[in-house]
Amino acid sequence: MPASQLPFSAGEYERRLTKVRAAMAARDIDVLFVEDPSNMAWLTGYDGWSFYVHQGVVVFHDQDPIWWGRGQDANGAIRTVWMADERVTSYPDRYIQSPTLHPMETLAALLREHGYGRKRIGLELENYYFSAKAYLVLKEALPEAALVDATALVNWQRTVKSDEEIVFMRRAARISEKIVDGIMQRVEPGLKKNDLVAEIYGDAIRGVDDDWGEYPAIVPLLPSGSDAAAPHLTWDGRRFDEGSATFFEIAGCYRRYHVPFCRTVFLGTPPAYMLEAEKALAEGLEAGLEAARPGNRAGDVADALYRSLEKAGIEREGRCGYPIGISYPPDWGERTISFRREDDTVLEAGMTFHFMPGLWMSDWGLEITESILIRDGGPAECLCNRPRKLFVKN
Repeated sequence: MPASQLPFSAGEYERRLTKVRAAMAARDIDVLFVEDPSNMAWLTGYDGWSFYVHQGVVVFHDQDPIWWGRGQDANGAIRTVWMADERVTSYPDRYIQSPTLHPMETLAALLREHGYGRKRIGLELENYYFSAKAYLVLKEALPEAALVDATALVNWQRTVKSDEEIVFMRRAARISEKIVDGIMQRVEPGLKKNDLVAEIYGDAIRGVDDDWGEYPAIVPLLPSGSDAAAPHLTWDGRRFDEGSATFFEIAGCYRRYHVPFCRTVFLGTPPAYMLEAEKALAEGLEAGLEAARPGNRAGDVADALYRSLEKAGIEREGRCGYPIGISYPPDWGERTISFRREDDTVLEAGMTFHFMPGLWMSDWGLEITESILIRDGGPAECLCNRPRKLFVKN
């Protein structure tokens, strides 16, 4: 029987499948193999810590998808996907980490069995979970098929969130607020970083009221002092020092939906240059939120931010935001649109982004960010509601 406690309605899954099939038809793709666990979950409801082995969802134009994966994970699929049990298929464990066998051999056999041995098969080639060896095995096993690059085909269908998805993101936002509130309450000179991270995880997993939390796709990031020049450092056993800033990059997660949120704390009296950067960053965020409206370009948000920073003499390159939603490790972004000046993607109501204009200078860093919802009739809505400032604890 299909899973009895699906996170979304049957109509929601049908809406998603219809969008993906239309995108497949537009690119003349006969069948699509999806290995990204975020896309698997979005299409079918599958949820399990099994993405370290080959697994995926086969999407057809004229029949329900098939979940394909490791034999011991098939029962997890039966308990989480909306399809009937017979749409769950698996390969034996002898294919796992074998020097002579590869799981893609069984996927190729499944595709041939369904009549796709000579068809155009879409693959997520640029993906954390699809290896070069997987591609080579499929290519050898399906010599008459055309293997088509369908990277991010499903991701692009996820950009505009449904009302059901936005409900989940609002719940994740409440968890993000709880995490940040706990950080502000607890952080002080002498506290060990790993002890604070333990409390962060406690707040994240306990959630808010009946809205339980899940593990985030990215671990908490909290570099201090000169280490804050590096945006992706995690934690160690050192203690927080007076006279330094620490930025905290976290995300509440509910039903795999993420709402990232970043704030910076200075223990002591912050230097003038950091206060000036705080002011410029807050003004840039406000300008970006005003630009984040349906019909504007994604690049318009970056333009608005960077103009504010440039007025303050701050140079910043690269993107300053990305779409968010359902995700699994190692990334909570959707890997499609970017808030960068050259991105001409037109914003639509229902899109959700992490507006992330972090400043990482030569020997210090400052992060003040917002997860936002593009909405009709006004600037973007911030999903979290906490002061947009540098927090100071003396």
